[in-house]
Amino acid sequence: MVLTLAVGAVLGSVYVLGRTLSTSDPAADRNGVAATPGPPGVGTGTPSPTGTPAPATPSASPSSVAPTNPDGETIPTDDRPRLALEKGGPYGSRISTGVREVALTFDDGPDPGYTPQVLDLLAKYRVKATFCLVGQQAAAHPELVRAIADAGHTLCNHSWSHDIALGARSRTAIRTDLARTNTAIRAAVPGARIVYFRQPGGNWTNSVVATAWELGMTSLHWTVDPRDWTRPGAGSIASTVTGGVGAGAIVLMHDAGGDRQQTVAALRTILPNLLRRFELESLPTGLPRDTSSDTDRSDTRAAGPEASGRTPTPSATTGTPHLPPQ
Repeated sequence: MVLTLAVGAVLGSVYVLGRTLSTSDPAADRNGVAATPGPPGVGTGTPSPTGTPAPATPSASPSSVAPTNPDGETIPTDDRPRLALEKGGPYGSRISTGVREVALTFDDGPDPGYTPQVLDLLAKYRVKATFCLVGQQAAAHPELVRAIADAGHTLCNHSWSHDIALGARSRTAIRTDLARTNTAIRAAVPGARIVYFRQPGGNWTNSVVATAWELGMTSLHWTVDPRDWTRPGAGSIASTVTGGVGAGAIVLMHDAGGDRQQTVAALRTILPNLLRRFELESLPTGLPRDTSSDTDRSDTRAAGPEASGRTPTPSATTGTPHLPPQ
């Protein structure tokens, strides 16, 4: 009896020791701390959704761990369908969000002096916006592109060099310009969803709208333009925006292209004022490679460039196309 108990104790000790020394236990790391399974392809060496094994990383920023589809596009955290083209907008470009929510948009950045100030104010008021990026600026300041994306804002293509005559160029030239800009943005944020394009100066043509659509981008105009690039004063900018915004408005402002301190100052009035009356949202990016439900959110949406055609003369609600800073 004594011998049997002694043998049992020895065997039990060997088993415990073997479990302690084993490195094949997937539930514990080398320090004996239970491991928490992460998303596929992140820090595990398992195949990522793109089919390429991802290297193990001790830590990663939110943008680097976002899952991607087989085309390398980041799958957004919300599944609101991106906006389609809209009847009544210049050549079918969007002049409203199609819902009650208001969208703030910022052009010509990113800029190291003003973009961080705009981001800080948006974060303070917990507002998501849409940033229309110039390719040259994105290439020069990739850290700011990452900051915009990491904060959850929507990215928009605003041409490579703010070429106001881009829409009058050949379809090949337009396509090259827009693709180059998207490449610069994605160099900073790999797999970024870029499903909107804004023509510099608002100089829309059927060619630029159609080419952007072929590249997966809806052309984005606006509802309210305070012409902040003329620097009319922070008070004037704020009053134009707060007085002109209605449900579904798209507001045009600038975070680059010149001295934008008046715009920054105006935001301190604009943000709390609008938040008392509306919900402020970034424009939706939708699920990758899925435009089948784009027309479901509003009966004013067109299915493609051919559905809207040439727009009539801009009305007071759409404003006249803005010109670039002199």
